[in-house]
Amino acid sequence: MVWQIPENGLTLSLTEPVVILEGHSKRVGIVAWHPTARNVLLSAGCDNAIIIWNVGTGEALINLDDMHSDMIYNVSWNRNGSLICTASKDKKVRVIDPRKQEIVAEKEKAHEGARPMRAIFLADGNVFTTGFSRMSERQLALWNPKNMQEPIALHEMDTSNGVLLPFYDPDTSIIYLCGKGDSSIRYFEITDESPYVHYLNTFSSKEPQRGMGYMPKRGLDVNKCEIARFFKLHERKCEPIIMTVPRKSDLFQDDLYPDTAGPEAALEAEEWFEGKNADPILISLKHGYIPGKNRDLKVVKKNILDSKPTANKKCDLISVPKKTTDTASVQNEAKLDEILKEIKSIKDTICNQDERISKLEQQMAKIAA
Repeated sequence: MVWQIPENGLTLSLTEPVVILEGHSKRVGIVAWHPTARNVLLSAGCDNAIIIWNVGTGEALINLDDMHSDMIYNVSWNRNGSLICTASKDKKVRVIDPRKQEIVAEKEKAHEGARPMRAIFLADGNVFTTGFSRMSERQLALWNPKNMQEPIALHEMDTSNGVLLPFYDPDTSIIYLCGKGDSSIRYFEITDESPYVHYLNTFSSKEPQRGMGYMPKRGLDVNKCEIARFFKLHERKCEPIIMTVPRKSDLFQDDLYPDTAGPEAALEAEEWFEGKNADPILISLKHGYIPGKNRDLKVVKKNILDSKPTANKKCDLISVPKKTTDTASVQNEAKLDEILKEIKSIKDTICNQDERISKLEQQMAKIAA
């Protein structure tokens, strides 16, 4: 389900999704928006299939259902969204061109251990993986998709059994590794020179993390030299963890904040499906990030009757009146649905306001008493 968050955040609980995408036969565990094309969404399920949707029309346009023989652990788009990489339970890391529906590169037993792996694309096109060795040691590795025989770098970490979740900042080339069940975050810098993966530091806390979320760069406070913000999931709460680089100057730090990917899409969904690629549209954070106006997601279901049958003209003529009446009724139904939804939301708002007014009246009565 895809939901639209209103302009100034939630005031009411959302009950109606904008669109429901149906296509997987089993539970969906992974969803990832395309980095540069509007309304393109990837989903991967326990049916070992990857589907790429045009959310603007609610259609499944690419279905990769025969590439993975076992459970998919994670999926990552590359910088311009032309390729994806996946880590699977069969111990393979695959680099896939989704539009050509072919595997571009593949590495068997990227990590020999039986526990889950993760694979993500870096800005330079290399692939970074985390996994386990045969002796159950945690590993991280760097691969060049053009030659995946041997890793560019391979590091053993420790014997803890928590899966390492990688979070990558393309602007500073830093990878943060958060182990599930660990109480620490390790971070590394990726460079072009040996040993390629340089250990920087470890952030430690007392409580273990159940999961971790990562704030996009444009959500950070540039005045405080904040370079990363995590949201650490505990059993009953979510705790922000803020990482800053201490600097004496109050001026904007260009080296910490190069132009970063903004929220505006570089391509429309149709352009990407037709084969176009584009890098992310970059924005400066010099004066902080100022959000633009939200674009509402309008889902336009394509009418099957719009595609004319390729039979003889006689058949064509017969189908025309039917098409126009059906189209009109479909449009009328859609309008009616829209009006009913609007009425429902207005009613909900009125109910909420009534409740608030009565509560305020009670409070006023108490104050007056």
